Amino acid sequence: MTTDQAESTATATIPEQRTPERSGMSLLATLRWCGTSRQRLWLRGLLVAVALYLALRVGTLLVLDVYAHADPDHPTLRTLLTNWDAVWYGGIAEHGYDEAIPLDSDGDPELTNLAFFPLYPALVAAAKFLLPIHITTALLLVAWACGLTAAAALYGIGAHLRDPRTGVLLAALWAVLPHGVVESMGYSEPLFTTLAAGALLAVLRRNWLTAGVLCVLAGLTRPTAAALVLAVGLAALVQVCREPARWRAWCAMLLAPVGLLGYLAWVGVRLGRADGYFYVQNVAWNMKFDGGGYTRQSVTNTLLGKESVEFAEVTVVLLVATLLFIVAVGERLPWPLLVYAGACLAIVLTGDGFYWAKARHLMPAFPLLLPVAYAMVRSRNRTIPYVVIGGMAVFCAFWSVYLNLTWTHSF
Repeated sequence: MTTDQAESTATATIPEQRTPERSGMSLLATLRWCGTSRQRLWLRGLLVAVALYLALRVGTLLVLDVYAHADPDHPTLRTLLTNWDAVWYGGIAEHGYDEAIPLDSDGDPELTNLAFFPLYPALVAAAKFLLPIHITTALLLVAWACGLTAAAALYGIGAHLRDPRTGVLLAALWAVLPHGVVESMGYSEPLFTTLAAGALLAVLRRNWLTAGVLCVLAGLTRPTAAALVLAVGLAALVQVCREPARWRAWCAMLLAPVGLLGYLAWVGVRLGRADGYFYVQNVAWNMKFDGGGYTRQSVTNTLLGKESVEFAEVTVVLLVATLLFIVAVGERLPWPLLVYAGACLAIVLTGDGFYWAKARHLMPAFPLLLPVAYAMVRSRNRTIPYVVIGGMAVFCAFWSVYLNLTWTHSF
């Protein structure tokens, strides 16, 4: 066999790759081929992001369960995951809201569930009604489902801004935040993050009606929705100023505050005073805005060694979050994301009360994680993402043990 014959035979055994150029596809067929390829890549990244998020969350829960069994009191994992705020949400789902602020024997206001927004307990009540499950199971079922949808929404934002890898890393980073165990508890943070990420992704894609509706739902979930209302409302206003005929942007601008203002108005009517919700927060829960005085004093006490390790962790989180916001501005993130993240940060820093919960309250401020995801993607060292995500996962897992088994307050 000659050399030419050998080369011809070897070439014949290699299957020819069917590309648009070699197959003689038309322009329309080429566009369809490229679109299908990108869609498959996007969907593959989505599945990886959700699966990785789930694996990271399960890892944290396994560590927590091991240490819970080693505890002399042996609290069950279900008990740990449905404690603190979850008790309030479960009570609302089963019995509804208080008719008025309860008073103690001295006539002083006691804690009331009117401080908690209604969408999450409403979903829990719906799950309990549709399925033969206990209220604690319903709390966890809704929270875990929302955690998965939040991971999907975060992936969508990262993939839209850069590429699927960025989306996967953003979802993974959110899964291993220091207070990431809350994402697996009966809390409203996973639901709110889902709605906030979905609304902001809709803004970036100029899907104004979707952004408006999701903003309404977020306003019924947490008071932090004020930051989302500001971001979505401003983005829609800018669009309206540029193109007044965009009626969908008008709708988004008008819809954005409806959920938040609606619940505040409802509490006001229930208590017979216009400032009802703020009265509840101030008088019953001892929470208000003081311009950051409480935060500064707590930081000072922490640095002087007068507070616990939880205060130190929260102080570090607040400092890192502030620095990440500055870096995010330098990264020139889309301004609606910066407005939302900056407003979330400002709300947390200027709030009075519950300093130990401020790290949790910052969890929905996911745009602060984008600079970290960007840096990992740009790094030529392929081990960096594994080191960063892995290290944060280990800290998140063991910090969840401290929060649940040693720390004696909410978080």
